[in-house]
Amino acid sequence: MGDYRKLWSDLGMDLEKHDKLCAVLPELYSSVYLSQENRPEGMNYFNFVVAEVHGLRIEELDNHKKEGGKVVGTFCVFVPDEVILAAKAISVGLCAGSQFWIEDGETVMPRNLCPLIKAFMGAKVGGTCPYFNSCDMVIGETTCDGKKKAWEILDEYVPVHVMDLPQMKRAKDYKMWEEEIKLVIEKIEELTGNKVTVESLKEGIRIANAKRKALKRLYDLRKHKPSPISGLDALLISQIAFYDNPLRFTEMLNALCDELDERVKTMVPDTRKRLLITGTPMAVPNWKLHSIIEGLDAQIVVEETCTGTRYFENEVSEEGETIEELIKNLADRYLKINCACFTPNDGRVDDIIRYVSEYNVDGVIDSNLSFCHTYAIEHNEVDKALKEKNIPVMHIETDYSSEDSGQIKTRVEAFLEML
Repeated sequence: MGDYRKLWSDLGMDLEKHDKLCAVLPELYSSVYLSQENRPEGMNYFNFVVAEVHGLRIEELDNHKKEGGKVVGTFCVFVPDEVILAAKAISVGLCAGSQFWIEDGETVMPRNLCPLIKAFMGAKVGGTCPYFNSCDMVIGETTCDGKKKAWEILDEYVPVHVMDLPQMKRAKDYKMWEEEIKLVIEKIEELTGNKVTVESLKEGIRIANAKRKALKRLYDLRKHKPSPISGLDALLISQIAFYDNPLRFTEMLNALCDELDERVKTMVPDTRKRLLITGTPMAVPNWKLHSIIEGLDAQIVVEETCTGTRYFENEVSEEGETIEELIKNLADRYLKINCACFTPNDGRVDDIIRYVSEYNVDGVIDSNLSFCHTYAIEHNEVDKALKEKNIPVMHIETDYSSEDSGQIKTRVEAFLEML
Protein backbone atom coordinates (compact mmCIF):
# COMPACT_ATOMS: atom_id res chain seq x y z
CA MET A 1 0.00 0.00 0.00
CA GLY A 2 1.23 3.48 -0.83
CA ASP A 3 1.70 6.39 1.55
CA TYR A 4 -1.71 7.74 2.51
CA ARG A 5 -0.83 9.20 5.90
CA LYS A 6 -1.77 12.77 4.96
CA LEU A 7 -5.13 11.56 3.68
CA TRP A 8 -5.73 9.59 6.89
CA SER A 9 -4.67 12.57 8.98
CA ASP A 10 -7.05 14.85 7.08
CA LEU A 11 -9.83 12.35 7.84
CA GLY A 12 -9.13 12.77 11.55
CA MET A 13 -7.87 9.26 12.16
CA ASP A 14 -5.73 8.06 15.07
CA LEU A 15 -2.59 7.36 13.03
CA GLU A 16 -0.65 5.64 15.80
CA LYS A 17 -3.43 3.19 16.50
CA HIS A 18 -4.16 2.74 12.80
CA ASP A 19 -0.49 1.85 12.19
CA LYS A 20 -0.96 -1.16 14.48
CA LEU A 21 -3.86 -2.37 12.36
CA CYS A 22 -1.91 -1.84 9.14
CA ALA A 23 0.96 -3.88 10.58
CA VAL A 24 -1.28 -6.88 11.34
CA LEU A 25 -3.54 -7.08 8.28
CA PRO A 26 -0.91 -7.91 5.59
CA GLU A 27 0.50 -10.77 7.65
CA LEU A 28 -2.97 -12.12 8.37
CA TYR A 29 -3.96 -11.91 4.70
CA SER A 30 -0.76 -13.56 3.54
CA SER A 31 -1.10 -16.49 5.94
CA VAL A 32 -4.78 -17.07 5.15
CA TYR A 33 -4.98 -16.28 1.43
CA LEU A 34 -1.61 -16.18 -0.29
CA SER A 35 -0.69 -19.57 1.18
CA GLN A 36 -3.42 -21.21 -0.92
CA GLU A 37 -2.22 -23.27 -3.88
CA ASN A 38 -3.41 -23.04 -7.48
CA ARG A 39 -5.51 -19.91 -7.04
CA PRO A 40 -7.13 -18.45 -10.17
CA GLU A 41 -5.18 -15.65 -11.86
CA GLY A 42 -8.27 -13.47 -11.62
CA MET A 43 -7.85 -13.33 -7.84
CA ASN A 44 -4.92 -10.97 -8.36
CA TYR A 45 -7.37 -8.07 -8.68
CA PHE A 46 -8.97 -8.92 -5.35
CA ASN A 47 -5.52 -9.30 -3.76
CA PHE A 48 -4.81 -5.76 -4.97
CA VAL A 49 -8.07 -4.45 -3.52
CA VAL A 50 -7.15 -5.86 -0.11
CA ALA A 51 -3.59 -4.52 -0.38
CA GLU A 52 -5.10 -1.06 -0.95
CA VAL A 53 -8.08 -1.57 1.37
CA HIS A 54 -7.36 1.60 3.36
CA GLY A 55 -5.55 3.35 0.54
CA LEU A 56 -6.65 3.65 -3.07
CA ARG A 57 -10.36 3.14 -2.40
CA ILE A 58 -10.27 5.77 0.35
CA GLU A 59 -8.54 8.12 -2.09
CA GLU A 60 -11.37 7.48 -4.58
CA LEU A 61 -13.92 8.36 -1.89
CA ASP A 62 -11.95 11.50 -1.03
CA ASN A 63 -11.84 12.60 -4.68
CA HIS A 64 -15.58 11.99 -4.97
CA LYS A 65 -16.20 14.21 -1.93
CA LYS A 66 -13.90 16.94 -3.26
CA GLU A 67 -16.07 17.03 -6.38
CA GLY A 68 -19.16 17.58 -4.23
CA GLY A 69 -20.21 13.96 -3.92
CA LYS A 70 -21.36 12.20 -0.76
CA VAL A 71 -20.42 8.89 0.86
CA VAL A 72 -23.01 6.78 2.69
CA GLY A 73 -22.02 4.01 5.09
CA THR A 74 -24.12 0.87 5.52
CA PHE A 75 -24.03 -2.33 7.58
CA CYS A 76 -26.84 -4.42 6.20
CA VAL A 77 -28.16 -6.02 3.01
CA PHE A 78 -31.56 -4.39 3.61
CA VAL A 79 -30.25 -0.90 2.83
CA PRO A 80 -31.17 -0.29 -0.85
CA ASP A 81 -27.95 0.52 -2.71
CA GLU A 82 -30.08 1.41 -5.73
CA VAL A 83 -31.30 4.58 -4.01
CA ILE A 84 -27.79 5.66 -3.04
CA LEU A 85 -26.56 5.09 -6.60
CA ALA A 86 -29.56 6.97 -8.01
CA ALA A 87 -28.56 10.07 -6.03
CA LYS A 88 -24.98 9.87 -7.35
CA ALA A 89 -23.60 9.02 -3.90
CA ILE A 90 -21.22 6.17 -3.06
CA SER A 91 -22.30 3.35 -0.77
CA VAL A 92 -19.70 1.56 1.35
CA GLY A 93 -20.08 -1.38 3.71
CA LEU A 94 -18.35 -0.41 6.94
CA CYS A 95 -15.64 -2.10 9.03
CA ALA A 96 -17.04 -4.66 11.48
CA GLY A 97 -15.13 -7.94 11.30
CA SER A 98 -12.00 -7.73 13.48
CA GLN A 99 -11.08 -8.33 17.10
CA PHE A 100 -8.85 -5.24 16.75
CA TRP A 101 -11.86 -2.92 17.17
CA ILE A 102 -13.51 -4.71 20.10
CA GLU A 103 -11.58 -2.97 22.89
CA ASP A 104 -12.54 0.51 21.70
CA GLY A 105 -16.09 -0.68 21.09
CA GLU A 106 -16.42 -1.84 24.68
CA THR A 107 -15.74 1.70 25.90
CA VAL A 108 -19.22 2.64 24.71
CA MET A 109 -21.00 -0.73 24.43
CA PRO A 110 -21.55 -3.57 26.94
CA ARG A 111 -19.15 -6.51 26.79
CA ASN A 112 -21.91 -9.12 26.51
CA LEU A 113 -22.93 -7.93 23.05
CA CYS A 114 -22.46 -9.21 19.51
CA PRO A 115 -18.83 -8.66 18.39
CA LEU A 116 -19.97 -7.22 15.06
CA ILE A 117 -21.71 -4.33 16.84
CA LYS A 118 -18.80 -3.76 19.24
CA ALA A 119 -16.38 -3.85 16.31
CA PHE A 120 -18.15 -1.24 14.19
CA MET A 121 -18.53 1.05 17.19
CA GLY A 122 -14.85 0.58 18.03
CA ALA A 123 -13.81 1.29 14.45
CA LYS A 124 -15.53 4.67 14.66
CA VAL A 125 -14.84 5.81 18.21
CA GLY A 126 -11.21 4.65 17.96
CA GLY A 127 -10.65 6.53 14.70
CA THR A 128 -9.11 3.55 12.90
CA CYS A 129 -11.49 2.99 9.96
CA PRO A 130 -11.02 5.46 7.08
CA TYR A 131 -14.30 4.28 5.51
CA PHE A 132 -16.18 5.38 8.61
CA ASN A 133 -14.33 8.70 8.69
CA SER A 134 -15.17 9.25 5.00
CA CYS A 135 -18.91 8.91 5.55
CA ASP A 136 -21.25 11.87 5.39
CA MET A 137 -24.07 9.72 6.75
CA VAL A 138 -24.70 6.16 7.93
CA ILE A 139 -27.91 4.28 7.19
CA GLY A 140 -28.82 1.84 9.94
CA GLU A 141 -31.69 -0.60 10.24
CA THR A 142 -33.64 -2.42 12.95
CA THR A 143 -32.52 -6.00 12.34
CA CYS A 144 -31.69 -6.57 16.02
CA ASP A 145 -32.05 -4.87 19.40
CA GLY A 146 -28.30 -4.38 19.71
CA LYS A 147 -28.11 -2.40 16.49
CA LYS A 148 -31.23 -0.40 17.30
CA LYS A 149 -29.64 0.98 20.45
CA ALA A 150 -26.15 1.25 18.95
CA TRP A 151 -27.44 3.69 16.31
CA GLU A 152 -28.38 6.11 19.10
CA ILE A 153 -24.79 6.19 20.33
CA LEU A 154 -23.27 6.19 16.83
CA ASP A 155 -25.40 9.23 15.94
CA GLU A 156 -23.25 11.22 18.39
CA TYR A 157 -20.26 10.64 16.07
CA VAL A 158 -21.80 10.68 12.57
CA PRO A 159 -25.33 11.44 11.28
CA VAL A 160 -27.40 8.23 11.26
CA HIS A 161 -30.68 7.55 9.51
CA VAL A 162 -32.44 4.39 10.70
CA MET A 163 -34.71 2.36 8.43
CA ASP A 164 -37.42 0.62 10.45
CA LEU A 165 -37.48 -2.90 9.06
CA PRO A 166 -40.76 -4.76 9.65
CA GLN A 167 -40.43 -7.97 11.64
CA MET A 168 -43.07 -9.89 9.66
CA LYS A 169 -43.95 -10.24 5.97
CA ARG A 170 -47.63 -9.46 5.78
CA ALA A 171 -49.22 -7.16 3.21
CA LYS A 172 -49.13 -4.23 5.63
CA ASP A 173 -45.43 -4.91 6.29
CA TYR A 174 -44.65 -4.57 2.59
CA LYS A 175 -46.48 -1.23 2.62
CA MET A 176 -44.52 -0.17 5.67
CA TRP A 177 -41.22 -1.04 3.97
CA GLU A 178 -42.23 0.96 0.89
CA GLU A 179 -42.74 3.96 3.17
CA GLU A 180 -39.30 3.41 4.72
CA ILE A 181 -37.74 3.40 1.24
CA LYS A 182 -39.56 6.66 0.44
CA LEU A 183 -38.14 8.18 3.62
CA VAL A 184 -34.60 7.10 2.81
CA ILE A 185 -34.97 8.58 -0.69
CA GLU A 186 -35.93 11.91 0.90
CA LYS A 187 -32.97 11.69 3.28
CA ILE A 188 -30.50 10.87 0.48
CA GLU A 189 -31.89 13.66 -1.72
CA GLU A 190 -31.47 16.09 1.19
CA LEU A 191 -27.89 14.93 1.77
CA THR A 192 -26.75 15.00 -1.86
CA GLY A 193 -28.89 17.75 -3.32
CA ASN A 194 -29.68 15.35 -6.17
CA LYS A 195 -33.20 14.31 -7.11
CA VAL A 196 -33.91 10.59 -7.41
CA THR A 197 -35.75 10.25 -10.72
CA VAL A 198 -37.31 7.30 -12.51
CA GLU A 199 -34.34 7.10 -14.85
CA SER A 200 -31.67 7.50 -12.17
CA LEU A 201 -33.37 4.88 -9.98
CA LYS A 202 -33.62 2.50 -12.93
CA GLU A 203 -29.92 3.03 -13.56
CA GLY A 204 -29.19 2.28 -9.92
CA ILE A 205 -31.27 -0.89 -10.22
CA ARG A 206 -29.37 -1.94 -13.35
CA ILE A 207 -25.98 -1.46 -11.66
CA ALA A 208 -27.02 -3.38 -8.53
CA ASN A 209 -28.63 -6.17 -10.56
CA ALA A 210 -25.50 -6.55 -12.70
CA LYS A 211 -23.43 -7.05 -9.54
CA ARG A 212 -25.97 -9.60 -8.26
CA LYS A 213 -25.81 -11.48 -11.56
CA ALA A 214 -22.01 -11.64 -11.40
CA LEU A 215 -22.09 -12.96 -7.83
CA LYS A 216 -24.78 -15.50 -8.77
CA ARG A 217 -22.58 -16.61 -11.67
CA LEU A 218 -19.67 -17.13 -9.28
CA TYR A 219 -21.81 -19.17 -6.89
CA ASP A 220 -23.25 -21.26 -9.73
CA LEU A 221 -19.68 -22.18 -10.70
CA ARG A 222 -19.13 -23.42 -7.16
CA LYS A 223 -21.73 -26.11 -7.83
CA HIS A 224 -19.13 -28.00 -9.85
CA LYS A 225 -17.35 -30.89 -8.12
CA PRO A 226 -14.82 -29.82 -7.09
CA SER A 227 -15.53 -26.13 -6.95
CA PRO A 228 -13.08 -24.19 -9.17
CA ILE A 229 -12.52 -21.63 -6.40
CA SER A 230 -11.99 -21.98 -2.67
CA GLY A 231 -14.62 -20.95 -0.17
CA LEU A 232 -12.07 -18.52 1.24
CA ASP A 233 -11.70 -16.73 -2.09
CA ALA A 234 -15.46 -16.67 -2.67
CA LEU A 235 -15.97 -15.17 0.80
CA LEU A 236 -13.36 -12.50 0.10
CA ILE A 237 -15.06 -11.58 -3.17
CA SER A 238 -18.42 -11.23 -1.41
CA GLN A 239 -16.87 -9.02 1.28
CA ILE A 240 -15.20 -6.78 -1.30
CA ALA A 241 -18.54 -6.43 -3.12
CA PHE A 242 -19.77 -4.27 -0.24
CA TYR A 243 -17.23 -1.48 -0.68
CA ASP A 244 -15.59 -1.67 -4.11
CA ASN A 245 -16.71 0.43 -7.10
CA PRO A 246 -19.71 -1.61 -8.31
CA LEU A 247 -19.03 -1.21 -12.04
CA ARG A 248 -15.36 -2.17 -11.72
CA PHE A 249 -16.14 -4.98 -9.31
CA THR A 250 -18.72 -6.49 -11.67
CA GLU A 251 -16.33 -6.31 -14.62
CA MET A 252 -13.47 -7.95 -12.72
CA LEU A 253 -15.69 -10.64 -11.21
CA ASN A 254 -17.07 -11.57 -14.63
CA ALA A 255 -13.50 -11.79 -15.94
CA LEU A 256 -12.68 -14.17 -13.08
CA CYS A 257 -15.78 -16.23 -13.88
CA ASP A 258 -14.65 -16.49 -17.51
CA GLU A 259 -11.44 -18.04 -16.19
CA LEU A 260 -13.37 -20.39 -13.90
CA ASP A 261 -15.57 -21.46 -16.83
CA GLU A 262 -12.42 -22.81 -18.48
CA ARG A 263 -11.03 -24.24 -15.26
CA VAL A 264 -14.03 -26.51 -14.61
CA LYS A 265 -13.48 -28.24 -17.97
CA THR A 266 -10.23 -29.81 -16.78
CA MET A 267 -10.84 -30.33 -13.06
CA VAL A 268 -10.96 -33.86 -11.63
CA PRO A 269 -13.37 -34.72 -8.78
CA ASP A 270 -11.73 -35.12 -5.39
CA THR A 271 -12.70 -36.59 -2.01
CA ARG A 272 -13.07 -33.39 -0.01
CA LYS A 273 -16.37 -32.99 1.81
CA ARG A 274 -18.56 -30.19 0.51
CA LEU A 275 -19.96 -27.90 3.22
CA LEU A 276 -22.60 -25.19 3.42
CA ILE A 277 -22.15 -22.39 5.93
CA THR A 278 -25.26 -20.69 7.27
CA GLY A 279 -25.85 -18.11 9.98
CA THR A 280 -24.53 -14.66 10.78
CA PRO A 281 -22.58 -12.53 8.28
CA MET A 282 -18.77 -12.57 8.10
CA ALA A 283 -17.61 -8.99 7.68
CA VAL A 284 -14.10 -8.29 6.40
CA PRO A 285 -11.55 -9.35 7.71
CA ASN A 286 -13.40 -12.21 9.46
CA TRP A 287 -11.95 -15.24 7.64
CA LYS A 288 -11.58 -17.38 10.74
CA LEU A 289 -14.09 -20.19 10.18
CA HIS A 290 -13.38 -20.60 6.46
CA SER A 291 -9.65 -20.74 7.16
CA ILE A 292 -10.05 -23.45 9.79
CA ILE A 293 -12.41 -25.58 7.72
CA GLU A 294 -10.52 -25.39 4.44
CA GLY A 295 -7.32 -26.21 6.28
CA LEU A 296 -8.90 -29.64 6.75
CA ASP A 297 -10.20 -32.13 4.17
CA ALA A 298 -13.19 -30.00 3.22
CA GLN A 299 -14.33 -27.26 0.89
CA ILE A 300 -16.98 -24.62 1.56
CA VAL A 301 -19.12 -24.39 -1.58
CA VAL A 302 -21.91 -22.03 -0.52
CA GLU A 303 -22.78 -19.54 2.23
CA GLU A 304 -26.40 -18.94 3.18
CA THR A 305 -25.54 -15.69 4.93
CA CYS A 306 -25.78 -11.93 4.39
CA THR A 307 -22.22 -12.07 3.04
CA GLY A 308 -23.35 -14.91 0.80
CA THR A 309 -26.54 -15.80 -1.04
CA ARG A 310 -28.81 -13.36 0.81
CA TYR A 311 -26.82 -10.47 -0.66
CA PHE A 312 -27.39 -11.29 -4.31
CA GLU A 313 -30.34 -13.68 -4.64
CA ASN A 314 -33.34 -12.16 -6.46
CA GLU A 315 -33.11 -9.09 -8.65
CA VAL A 316 -35.13 -5.87 -8.54
CA SER A 317 -37.56 -5.56 -11.42
CA GLU A 318 -36.96 -2.60 -13.73
CA GLU A 319 -40.58 -2.64 -14.86
CA GLY A 320 -42.52 0.51 -14.05
CA GLU A 321 -42.65 4.13 -15.15
CA THR A 322 -43.15 5.88 -11.81
CA ILE A 323 -41.08 6.22 -8.64
CA GLU A 324 -43.90 4.52 -6.71
CA GLU A 325 -43.78 1.45 -8.97
CA LEU A 326 -40.01 1.18 -8.66
CA ILE A 327 -40.20 1.58 -4.87
CA LYS A 328 -42.67 -1.31 -4.79
CA ASN A 329 -40.21 -3.37 -6.84
CA LEU A 330 -37.46 -2.56 -4.34
CA ALA A 331 -39.65 -3.50 -1.39
CA ASP A 332 -40.68 -6.77 -3.03
CA ARG A 333 -37.08 -7.80 -3.63
CA TYR A 334 -35.60 -6.77 -0.29
CA LEU A 335 -38.33 -8.45 1.77
CA LYS A 336 -37.46 -11.75 0.10
CA ILE A 337 -34.26 -11.76 2.20
CA ASN A 338 -34.72 -14.39 4.89
CA CYS A 339 -33.04 -12.76 7.88
CA ALA A 340 -33.48 -14.28 11.34
CA CYS A 341 -35.04 -10.99 12.49
CA PHE A 342 -38.29 -12.07 10.82
CA THR A 343 -40.95 -14.15 12.51
CA PRO A 344 -41.73 -16.65 11.20
CA ASN A 345 -38.65 -17.26 9.03
CA ASP A 346 -39.44 -20.55 7.30
CA GLY A 347 -37.95 -19.28 4.06
CA ARG A 348 -34.42 -19.53 5.44
CA VAL A 349 -34.80 -23.24 6.19
CA ASP A 350 -36.26 -23.77 2.72
CA ASP A 351 -33.26 -21.98 1.20
CA ILE A 352 -30.75 -24.11 3.13
CA ILE A 353 -32.42 -27.35 2.07
CA ARG A 354 -32.55 -26.19 -1.55
CA TYR A 355 -28.87 -25.21 -1.53
CA VAL A 356 -27.88 -28.58 -0.04
CA SER A 357 -29.33 -30.19 -3.16
CA GLU A 358 -28.14 -27.61 -5.70
CA TYR A 359 -24.56 -27.53 -4.43
CA ASN A 360 -24.28 -31.26 -3.69
CA VAL A 361 -23.53 -30.54 -0.03
CA ASP A 362 -22.38 -33.24 2.40
CA GLY A 363 -22.99 -31.30 5.60
CA VAL A 364 -24.12 -27.96 7.04
CA ILE A 365 -22.37 -25.79 9.62
CA ASP A 366 -24.70 -23.31 11.31
CA SER A 367 -22.43 -20.59 12.67
CA ASN A 368 -23.39 -17.58 14.70
CA LEU A 369 -21.53 -14.81 16.49
CA SER A 370 -21.61 -14.81 20.28
CA PHE A 371 -24.63 -13.00 21.74
CA CYS A 372 -26.45 -12.94 18.40
CA HIS A 373 -29.69 -14.14 19.93
CA THR A 374 -31.84 -14.24 16.80
CA TYR A 375 -29.59 -16.72 14.98
CA ALA A 376 -28.77 -18.67 18.15
CA ILE A 377 -32.48 -19.24 18.83
CA GLU A 378 -33.27 -20.00 15.19
CA HIS A 379 -30.70 -22.81 15.20
CA ASN A 380 -33.35 -25.02 16.85
CA GLU A 381 -35.58 -24.81 13.78
CA VAL A 382 -32.65 -25.21 11.37
CA ASP A 383 -31.36 -28.24 13.28
CA LYS A 384 -34.78 -29.89 13.43
CA ALA A 385 -35.59 -29.32 9.74
CA LEU A 386 -32.22 -30.59 8.49
CA LYS A 387 -32.28 -33.69 10.66
CA GLU A 388 -35.75 -34.52 9.34
CA LYS A 389 -34.16 -34.49 5.87
CA ASN A 390 -31.17 -36.57 7.10
CA ILE A 391 -28.82 -33.66 6.40
CA PRO A 392 -25.85 -33.62 8.82
CA VAL A 393 -25.57 -30.36 10.73
CA MET A 394 -23.42 -28.90 13.47
CA HIS A 395 -23.65 -25.62 15.38
CA ILE A 396 -20.69 -23.31 16.09
CA GLU A 397 -20.88 -20.19 18.22
CA THR A 398 -17.77 -18.02 18.13
CA ASP A 399 -16.38 -14.49 18.05
CA TYR A 400 -13.47 -12.75 16.30
CA SER A 401 -10.72 -13.90 18.66
CA SER A 402 -8.47 -16.88 17.92
CA GLU A 403 -8.83 -18.36 21.41
CA ASP A 404 -11.31 -21.04 20.38
CA SER A 405 -9.70 -21.88 17.01
CA GLY A 406 -8.21 -25.15 18.27
CA GLN A 407 -11.51 -26.26 19.74
CA ILE A 408 -13.37 -25.40 16.53
CA LYS A 409 -10.81 -27.33 14.46
CA THR A 410 -11.25 -30.41 16.65
CA ARG A 411 -15.04 -30.24 16.41
CA VAL A 412 -14.99 -29.77 12.62
CA GLU A 413 -12.57 -32.70 12.25
CA ALA A 414 -15.00 -34.90 14.19
CA PHE A 415 -17.88 -33.67 12.04
CA LEU A 416 -15.98 -34.49 8.83
CA GLU A 417 -15.14 -37.95 10.11
CA MET A 418 -18.82 -38.50 10.85
CA LEU A 419 -19.65 -37.47 7.28
